[in-house]
Order: sequence, then C-alpha cells, then structure tokens
Amino acid sequence: MALGSNHVTNTTQDKFIPEIWSDEIIGAFKSNLVVANLVTKISHSGKKGDTLNIPKGTRGAASLKAAQTQVTLIADTESDVNVTINKHYEYSRLIEDITATQAIDSYRRFYTDDAGYSLAQQVDQDLQLLGASVNSGSIAGATNSYEKAVLGSDGSTNFSGAAGSGTGNGTALADVGIRKMVQTLDDFDVPMSERYFIIPPVEKNNLLGLSRFTEQAFTGELSDGNAIRTGLVGDLYGIPVYVSTQCPWIHVNNQTSTQSVTFTASAPTGASFVDELGHTVDWNSSSPTDTPFRAGMLLHKSAFVHVEQLSVRTQSQYKQEWLGDLFTADTLYGVGEMRDDAALAFVVPA
Repeated sequence: MALGSNHVTNTTQDKFIPEIWSDEIIGAFKSNLVVANLVTKISHSGKKGDTLNIPKGTRGAASLKAAQTQVTLIADTESDVNVTINKHYEYSRLIEDITATQAIDSYRRFYTDDAGYSLAQQVDQDLQLLGASVNSGSIAGATNSYEKAVLGSDGSTNFSGAAGSGTGNGTALADVGIRKMVQTLDDFDVPMSERYFIIPPVEKNNLLGLSRFTEQAFTGELSDGNAIRTGLVGDLYGIPVYVSTQCPWIHVNNQTSTQSVTFTASAPTGASFVDELGHTVDWNSSSPTDTPFRAGMLLHKSAFVHVEQLSVRTQSQYKQEWLGDLFTADTLYGVGEMRDDAALAFVVPA
C-alpha cells in the first residue's frame, strides 16, 4: 500500500525538535582552553592531508664588513617541523526519549558545557605533555620522562627519581628558581614577550603563601575577567601566570627506577598501569607508595604548535532503534614542538 503525501517529517515539525546548539559548545570549548590559547595555532580547516610541514628557519649572525672585501654569505640548510594530525576525540551521549520527555531542560545546557569542557581538557593535556620533550627530553619513553625538567626551588637541578624507592627530588617553586628559569630562556635568546608560566593548583597555593608574590605586581585584575575565565592569576616578573588542572602528574615507580606520566590524582593500583603516553608501567601491586609530583612550564608562544584541522563540531541524529537522540561533539587536531629551547619544564611536589 502506497503511503500518502502528507507526511509528518523533521522538515515540517522542525520547530518541535530540540537541538543542542553548536555555538554553546564552541563557546564552552574556547573558554576552558588554557595552554592552547598561549601557543602557536595554525588552522588547517578544510584542507587534506595528515601531516603539516612547518618550515623552521635558522637564525643568522651578523658579520663584520671589511673594506674592499666581499660580504659574508649565510648559507644555512633549513629544516622543518612535522606535525602529525592524528588526534580525533569525540564526546557522545544518547538521550533517550523518556529522559528528554521527563527531565528539565537544563540538562541539555549541562551536556553542552560538559562537551566543550571535555574536549578542551584533552587538547590542553596533549599540549602539556609536550613539556617532557623540551630541551631534548625523551617524551617517547616512560623510563625517563621529564628527566630534562628542573626543580622548582632552584630552576637548574634536573628532576630524577630514586631507583626502587618511589621518591623523587621535585621541590616547590621559590624566587631563586623562578629567576633562574627566566634567565635560562634569556640565555637562549627567547623573546621577552609572549612568555607564560603554567602552574598546577598546588603551586598557586604555594605562591599565595609567599608575601613577595602577593604584592600588587603579582595579583591579576580585580574584575571577574581573568582567573575564572582564562586561568590567569597574576604576573611573575612581568610573565603572566596561568593555573591549569591539566598539568601532568608524575609518578616514580617504587619497584624500579622508572618515571611515568599520568593524569590520575593518586597512586595507581594493581600490578601495572598504562600512562598517558600509552606505555605499560610496572607497579607494586601490594602497596604503591610512590610520591607523586606535578609538572609545570615556563614557555614562549613559539615553543609548541596546535594544528586544528576540524574545529569543534556537533551532530545530532535520532536513533529509532534506541528511541533516543544521539548527540556527538568532536574535533581533529595535532600538536607538536616547534622550538626546543623556548620552554622549560619544572617539577614540584603534588
């Protein structure tokens, strides 16, 4: 039997169909980004390819011009930075009809905010992990992650874990350490502008207890503009300080000498765990008694790059077999290090 022509469709009844507005999710995503707003960003939207090659020029040196002699030619062999666009993250919820019918409308606002926040967290996590690779650090290995990071107290001693003890030498930020880290970037001829401190919440608590850093020069704006919206809490020697909950946790294995990077708030349990880098790390299954640390950074904008091939998008589809709306927000991007000496990681107690 042929169906009639006067169907009730999504086109005719679209005003009765609730939607999750993409603008709200994009707004929540942008407002919760911290590190991604402080590094170099390249839009690759609408373009094909899975790798972006970024030319990396070599700084030239001026030469003394002697009378009646040819100028000194600069013939550097330039290199490039390869950024693989391989991070595709999604946030999905299936909202059954019974929930959509009976729940108050505010639940959708929660989902939009939560989707933006979740994707923003992931982008910031991936950028934060690049801190392990600066100054020729070995981000690829879980056995010595952050071995090129410095201690917060002096800004020069490298972080290390004591073999088999579950302890490390990370220390809290101190004035001498902050000044030494600033000098390190100065010595590498990193531009003075567009530098940023990224610190975990524990170090905000530490700095607020030091009178030197609670003076007017440290505190941020008194309006509701900075700390809540961007994480900016003040300045250290003219360098903006941002607090990020995505600063990596570092656990020193208490069974061997390995150091592993993870985002868990406490010591892992069981015989082993997989860290954020995808490495399986041996663990003491009976009593994991490690001392956790947090990693922060002093970075310049040129240190890292965030390549966005697909900005945050939202899609919704009604699934009759489930009697519900499937809602998905996703983004596709890549991150990479551009200038190895334009950032310095530091390790502090958690």
